[in-house]
Amino acid sequence: MTRVPRGRAWFAFFHDIVAALVAWWAIYGLRFSLWSLPMDWEGLRQTLVWVIPVQAVVCVAIGLYRGLWRYASLDDLKRIVVSAGLGALAIPLVLMLVQTPANVPRTVLLLYPIVLTFLMAGSRLVYRMWREARLFSPLTALGEPILVLGAGAAGVRLAEALAGSREWRIVGFLDDDLRKQHRRVHGVPVLGGIDELAHWVKRYNVFKVVLALPSANHRIRRQVSEMCLEVGVKALTVPSYEDLLAGTQLTTWRNLDVEDLLGREPVLLDMPGLADWLGNKVVLVTGAGGSIGSELCRQILRYQPATLVLFDISEAALYEIRSELAALTHEKTRLVAQIGDVKDVALAATALSRYRPDVIFHAAAYKHVPLMEDEGNAWQAVRNNAYGTFVLGRAAAAAGVAKFVLISTDKAVNPGSIMGASKRLAEMVCQWLQNGTTQFVMVRFGNVLNSAGSVIPKFQAQIARGGPVTVTHPEITRYFMSIPEAVGLVLQAGLQGAGGDIMVLDMGEPIRIVDLARNMIRLSGADPEQVKIEFTGLRAGEKLHEELLTSDEEGRPTPHPKIKVAQARQVPSGRIEEIIAHCENDQALPAPETLREWLKCWIPEYQKSEARQGVVLTSDL
Repeated sequence: MTRVPRGRAWFAFFHDIVAALVAWWAIYGLRFSLWSLPMDWEGLRQTLVWVIPVQAVVCVAIGLYRGLWRYASLDDLKRIVVSAGLGALAIPLVLMLVQTPANVPRTVLLLYPIVLTFLMAGSRLVYRMWREARLFSPLTALGEPILVLGAGAAGVRLAEALAGSREWRIVGFLDDDLRKQHRRVHGVPVLGGIDELAHWVKRYNVFKVVLALPSANHRIRRQVSEMCLEVGVKALTVPSYEDLLAGTQLTTWRNLDVEDLLGREPVLLDMPGLADWLGNKVVLVTGAGGSIGSELCRQILRYQPATLVLFDISEAALYEIRSELAALTHEKTRLVAQIGDVKDVALAATALSRYRPDVIFHAAAYKHVPLMEDEGNAWQAVRNNAYGTFVLGRAAAAAGVAKFVLISTDKAVNPGSIMGASKRLAEMVCQWLQNGTTQFVMVRFGNVLNSAGSVIPKFQAQIARGGPVTVTHPEITRYFMSIPEAVGLVLQAGLQGAGGDIMVLDMGEPIRIVDLARNMIRLSGADPEQVKIEFTGLRAGEKLHEELLTSDEEGRPTPHPKIKVAQARQVPSGRIEEIIAHCENDQALPAPETLREWLKCWIPEYQKSEARQGVVLTSDL
């Protein structure tokens, strides 16, 4: 009895004792009434004296009171059956040993475990149904009706979790598995396939659909998103398996968002190779507080470097990312936060001499295209993005850094903006510096979802205000990938790249920005009739379509299907020396037109893109 826990378990224990008494008494009475014999009350009393303690000992020994009735399951039923069966075997043995004078009918011994199982299991089932409000609770019918896509393990668990909810009411499952259709899951019918969504949404007047497929790939998510947009219902999704393993509750739904629409298949990385490259090494990341830099730090941390140096000019951003990583850092990794400007020659040399990094990821840059077109900012973009790369790269070569990885951009290809031209200059600087033991690798990719200052947060804010959503041109397109995918490929490209290589990431197909805006409005649940799209004209430095390779660059495949190497032309050393000389002479800022003339000389493919302004057009969805 000492193994029986306190509290509710004692109630369950005494309940089962009463159930054993009732079962034995009822079968005894049934046996004698069927044969029209007078009830053997003395035999009943003599046997009950031993039946109750024997059955109690068996129940406790089986561990019947370690669970809670509210979560009674098949495992509990199995324990009940075993305890009733063992009790039916132990009772006659005990009665023989004590030599009780009562003559127990065989019918009682045969029916006792059946009746006892029914009483013990039935009580638990009724209690669980009552706690889950399946009985005596008509309020559950008032919950908002929802359809669940997927009748697999996640769908079953979701149905269990919502069984007692008065907020939600699952009216049906949709699943493409023919074996599940027209069956029931926890009393909820599997109505048909996912392609029948429109019919069942109309039939049950549903406004929300939950995708219960945590392992679904992006193709399925995109298909479901588009179907929900067409039908006019809000699409929700359960957390991914990774989030569930991290402790996220299954009922913590989120909206299907634009990343589900634009997402691609997961990127396969050479994990052992990356672990060998970064593990137990000193890694320095510039721009560590930015969108790309911070994700670089998170992913690098997984490979347990000896030291991770966070380099950023922003005190606030550096403090935030260091605080975040401190909670995730493995005991083998030392975190260092270094405030500073990559253009500071003395600091760059001192920091690299102090920390002796094996690998540098250079993500610090000014990246906002229209802002860098302003007269007061254009030269700063060139100095920060190009000259800053030179200062850090030269210090890296002097310190014997094994590999220097520059984060570049598709805007460096046939640049039409100051920002794009400055990043192309940074690539040229790295190519020029490639003449020693340090390998300089450049990684080129396009826009990333939800980065600071990108179009996604801008559209979200405009939609939240009720519109209008501003798009510069009806035909403008951009490449998109998620930040984690881009950074994963940056690491892979950095691992594969050799000195002087320009690695180009596969960005998939370009996306029309106006289509992105329309989908975001629909996914947000906003009224498309109220939130309008306005076309404001191309901004300064903005191109209609971005490119990943210039006309004279050839993309050479690599072992990784999503990474290519651009065969870029050689840069004359005299041109780089001229660029550096102008940047080092920062006593007088060049006039905007002078700067653009310099850029045309340094980068023959540079063509200034003029802003196109005019009448604001409105697009109805």
